Amino acid sequence: MKKIPTLFLRDPADRKRILSEVHPDCRWVLDGEGVATRKYDGTCVLFDDEGVWWARREVRPSRTRPPGYRAVMTDEVTGKTVGWEPIANSAYAGYHDEALAADRRTFVPGTYELIGVKINGNPEAVRGHALVAHAEAERFDVPLDFAGLRDWLLAHPRYEGIVWHHPDGRRAKLKHRDFALDPTLVG
Repeated sequence: MKKIPTLFLRDPADRKRILSEVHPDCRWVLDGEGVATRKYDGTCVLFDDEGVWWARREVRPSRTRPPGYRAVMTDEVTGKTVGWEPIANSAYAGYHDEALAADRRTFVPGTYELIGVKINGNPEAVRGHALVAHAEAERFDVPLDFAGLRDWLLAHPRYEGIVWHHPDGRRAKLKHRDFALDPTLVG
């Protein structure tokens, strides 16, 4: 798991704002090389090849990493390290257990979004808690320009955003809040 870059560059003076300039690592999205999928608003969990569940965890530079933590990468701008902690050590362990108990499918290795009533205020409006496989996320046909994406995301406030998947494994994201914070942004 690597931190997914935002499709457009962030304003260095205000990191909450995006600019209309495409991130150099994400040009492939505007070239039409990826598949756009729904970004769910929950917390990411991993089911690994050994059948072990992990929770995504971000650790600030001044904080101690939790027991069993597996660092994946450190963001050069923020200094935050992104990685995995055993789900049993996570604040979401009980909600994850509830989601597993309610779901009868056989889980395959991969990443999932844990959503539900106690996760981020339940923006996905589900009862209880559930796991959504990222590999099975809803797909979208969206515009491929700044103004078109702004208009599309503002017209779909129920979605946290979009994640594009390139066939070679690269990903890019754009969140509704990137525009909702300043809907006057123009390309």
